[in-house]
Amino acid sequence: MILRKTLVASLLLIFAAMGTSYAQQDAQYTQYMYNTMTVNPGYAGSRGQFSAALLYRNQWLGQDGAPTTATLNLHSPIRDSKVGYGLSIVQDEIGEGIVRETYIDAAVSYTLDVAKDAKLSFGLKVGGNLFNLDVAQLRQRAGFEESVNTDNIENRFSPNFGLGIYYHTNKFYAGLSAPNLLQTEHFDGSNNDANGISFLAQERINFYLITGYVFDLGGNLKFKPAILSKVVSGAPLQLDFSGTFLVNDKISLGAAYRWDAAASALVGFQLSDQFMIGVAYDKETSDFGAARFNDGSFEIFLRYELIKSFKKLVSPRFF
Repeated sequence: MILRKTLVASLLLIFAAMGTSYAQQDAQYTQYMYNTMTVNPGYAGSRGQFSAALLYRNQWLGQDGAPTTATLNLHSPIRDSKVGYGLSIVQDEIGEGIVRETYIDAAVSYTLDVAKDAKLSFGLKVGGNLFNLDVAQLRQRAGFEESVNTDNIENRFSPNFGLGIYYHTNKFYAGLSAPNLLQTEHFDGSNNDANGISFLAQERINFYLITGYVFDLGGNLKFKPAILSKVVSGAPLQLDFSGTFLVNDKISLGAAYRWDAAASALVGFQLSDQFMIGVAYDKETSDFGAARFNDGSFEIFLRYELIKSFKKLVSPRFF
């Protein structure tokens, strides 16, 4: 119980950045390869049909107040055009609702045929986030009764926009993006706690580089290595490496490693032409993470695609 109270306190203090400027990173995913539109608007419509994906992440299983993330992505090409469009909704929660952010973004992309089997897409994302801080609930927790001297924040809206470039062939993809280009301060620095310490939490620009390649190993077996790199000022460089096997275009098995942070196992099932489900489990590898968050993190993913019978896929896209 003491550990859980300490965890909640640490998470909330880190998130609210009491006494310092905090460079907040975007939501973190293990199955980023199935959640591409969240980080790159150029991906919108690239799968060639309407696609809807749900992803839920529970960080640090068993810990009181640990972060959770829920994501919904919808995107599709516009028939007989080079334009794609999409909608992305992401909700982050920490401290069992004490801190909650909801991102709502619309995306549009334009695709050029740069070679016979190669396409280059340019994407724009426009939207914003709603920020909530329940100080009243925070003060009900032991040790926080007098520690926070600021008012509740309810649905504070901050507009934002982002850009992305996405290139892909039938076997290779690469993308560069900055999903949120405006830096937002959630606190103006005028609020102080009981010790006169100011609050400042900033949304800073996250830059993403993603790439992957599909190797056909024969015998209905494919292998796809993939990399995601995320850079944000004031936070460590994040590098995610993954390798996934696809068996009979139905079952995917893989592993991933987040540099100096976590190792993961991934499994997915193409239940039909329309439905795919995937799960992932992370185990912390850093000294701090292994000691404090040793129950790991869990993700579940579900995708539905509207594939008309006369357009039945011969081989489902691996990205």
